[in-house]
Amino acid sequence: MKIVFLLHNVYAIGGTVRTTLNLAAALATHGGHEVEIVSMSRHRESPRFAVDPRIALVPLVDTRAGSADLRQPAYGKPSRDFPAAEKRYGQYTLLHDLRVREYLEDRCDADIVLGTRPGINVYLALWGPRRALRIAQEHLRHDAHSKKLRAQLTRHYRELDAVVTTTEADAAVYRRRMPLPGVRVAAVPNIVPPVAVPPSDGTAKVVAAAGRLTPGKRYDLLLEAFAAVAAKEPAWELRIYGGGPQEDRLRDLIAGLGLTGRARLMGAVSPIEPEFARASIVVSASDAESFGMTLVEAMRCGVPVVSTDAPLGPAEIVTDGVDGRLVPVGDARGLAEALVDLIEDGPARARMGAAALASAHRYDPEPIVERYAALFTELRASRRRRAGQRLHARATNWARRKARSVRALLPAGPGGTSHDRRRRTARPRLP
Repeated sequence: MKIVFLLHNVYAIGGTVRTTLNLAAALATHGGHEVEIVSMSRHRESPRFAVDPRIALVPLVDTRAGSADLRQPAYGKPSRDFPAAEKRYGQYTLLHDLRVREYLEDRCDADIVLGTRPGINVYLALWGPRRALRIAQEHLRHDAHSKKLRAQLTRHYRELDAVVTTTEADAAVYRRRMPLPGVRVAAVPNIVPPVAVPPSDGTAKVVAAAGRLTPGKRYDLLLEAFAAVAAKEPAWELRIYGGGPQEDRLRDLIAGLGLTGRARLMGAVSPIEPEFARASIVVSASDAESFGMTLVEAMRCGVPVVSTDAPLGPAEIVTDGVDGRLVPVGDARGLAEALVDLIEDGPARARMGAAALASAHRYDPEPIVERYAALFTELRASRRRRAGQRLHARATNWARRKARSVRALLPAGPGGTSHDRRRRTARPRLP
């Protein structure tokens, strides 16, 4: 089969870029599929991540300096179809609308098309070839989207075959809060490939953390917890890998907590696995995680993780007390106690590290490709039934709207129309 991914920018760095490239390579290797990645934009000559040579790249809008696309009149006009409530809206233009539509309606010969972010999924719902399976991947949690965007997605996602989240917990939220008749809502985790570094031996007196330096990652909470750890275990240090808008604030916090030389901001590093392999514990203090990629990357290196039990990913990755520890969200004391427990108990640390390495095989390419293959088979087999469900839901909604409009036109009884009665019983406005 031919499988096409629609991606925001394959030439950039980002979690969705990396996970898409991992899945695309696995589908080519283990599924034997022809795979193509269509990049909405291209801002540089070559992708920053390595791309499997079997994967075809199709850029649609070239934003490099001197590109002819920058002189197109449509490039200077805002998108009409990319949802304005999507945070990437400012990076989409009318030229993107035109190019995506032309590709999907006239050039796309795929059997399966997967969108990889909400706005692109809207494009897929509008113009994706009806002969193909059309699947929306959601790399962010349902609740990470604004109410306005969720309303737009509900309308468009009803045209698709499936919505795929990265966790079972998030899939349950979509089923409960976004009614999508005839659309399969499924969970398939990201692929996290095995790494080519020896696993940690668990002896380095290093705790590591990684991710964007943003408020939701709660590095302030982590530093508060590590201040308590440092008071009991002065030989241990904390290394935080990543960059972001809170860097200056965190440097000031490190100094204010007296952690200079004990807690270090290491900057962004890729790949991160060699750094994790030099640590003995990896920690995450996040308020929320759509998946928890760094947790699996740490486990791949044989490192136990200590994580807040953030919605929605960590509890599906970490088994508390077996391959890591889970503590309540926002609990600096609980985080510190869990770290100290592992620091003081070398045998438990080694045992959990070995369990983490074994547990991480759940995210090998082969089982994830098998789950997608089962989903594709199910979607093809259920096409007619799901179309009937969709048609029934539309008919039911139409009948309800018709009934409401008819009731509104019925002659009023002794009390007048329902509108009149509401007006008479309405609470008077205060002056």
